[in-house]
Amino acid sequence: MLRNAATDLIIDKATAIAPPDWINHPEPRSFRPKSKYRTIWISDIHLGTKGCNADLLLDFLHSVECETLYLVGDIIDGWRLKKGWYWPDSHNEVVRRILKIAHKGTRVVFIVGNHDEMLRDYAGFSFGGITLAQEAIHETADGKRLLITHGDAFDGVVLYARWLAFLGDQAYTLMLRANVWLNAIRKRLGMPYWSLSSYLKKRVKNAVQYVCAFEDAVAREAAERGVDGVVCGHIHCAEIRQIGDVTYYNDGDWVESCTALVEAFDGTMSILDWSETHRARAKQPQMLAVA
Repeated sequence: MLRNAATDLIIDKATAIAPPDWINHPEPRSFRPKSKYRTIWISDIHLGTKGCNADLLLDFLHSVECETLYLVGDIIDGWRLKKGWYWPDSHNEVVRRILKIAHKGTRVVFIVGNHDEMLRDYAGFSFGGITLAQEAIHETADGKRLLITHGDAFDGVVLYARWLAFLGDQAYTLMLRANVWLNAIRKRLGMPYWSLSSYLKKRVKNAVQYVCAFEDAVAREAAERGVDGVVCGHIHCAEIRQIGDVTYYNDGDWVESCTALVEAFDGTMSILDWSETHRARAKQPQMLAVA
């Protein structure tokens, strides 16, 4: 369970607890070389919900290495867990994988979001080598300063109509359940992952207007802070675009799009669409069979 995996590695300011045996278990053997990055940002994993694509995330985490990993909020869905405990083995494996990454020397920073807001009181503390923070400033290899924030502070629904946010969460959960059933059928038919919720979101006018307003609000805050760019999550829409003098980056999510934001060692930033990577890999055996 989450409690066992996480509490085994809590380190307070006075005492260092010896790590559990599993932290030093050898990595599973892979014939595919790992992709190396200077920095990786992931957010909106929503562990504790049926919509979480934990298997795809584990595949991603086993396929990459980085110097710094930012967890940009909503990693654990406390809102959903309050209503009922849901924690399959794959979710525990995600926690263990992240703890292993931290144990092996990667700097891991957890920016707290609204769904895991229960952790905000612990900002500044480290748990198992993972530092909790409200926000952070990251400097890229080419000298650009980026504000790292989950983004819920710029969401008027979350700030001023919390009850409406919870109501929206209910409707969103129903849509994600439909997504789970749809992809279970697609998997049986040998078809790759596809997100119904992401497809609908991109085609609903009000949703598009909301996303644009959110991006503009985040960019304005970054401009007022005097930074070159901002990295956030929250709205489950991966994006890189220039807004005035500020570069806006959203790393997406691991419920709908399964994306991550990455920084190369020269400071170049890009979005990895892991669901697309997974689909491409699924096609390779078929292409080889045809050849």
